[in-house]
Amino acid sequence: MTIDLDTLETLPREDLLEAWRRVMDGPPPKGLSSPFLRRFIAFEVQARTQGGLPKSFVARLERAARALETGKPTPPALRPGRRLLREWNGITHVVDVIEGGFLWKGERYRSLSSVAREITGAHWSGPRFFGLTGRAER
Repeated sequence: MTIDLDTLETLPREDLLEAWRRVMDGPPPKGLSSPFLRRFIAFEVQARTQGGLPKSFVARLERAARALETGKPTPPALRPGRRLLREWNGITHVVDVIEGGFLWKGERYRSLSSVAREITGAHWSGPRFFGLTGRAER
């Protein structure tokens, strides 16, 4: 059975279930609605004909799945242009992520931990201080 995406929209539920079995090589999950079945089948057919998802995206999905399994959250990517905010002792501190480091109060820092140390006067994990990982995130 070749799946034509144009006719997929008009297939009755029984034909959708059969299409799932053929495309996915297994039984469909119980309780999926017809619109959901259509979307899954259409995506799989398109992915197979057009090469699937980019490898970098698949790797990110796998990391996220591992993080869910282990209970350890993955920190968000700190790309240039992002801005971090943290209130400490009644003062809101703004840190900009720049190429190769961080900018706080007009000064450049190589690590987020060094910014946290300047703010608090104590040794802190920068990602933890800014709520990107660990207990601060929860």
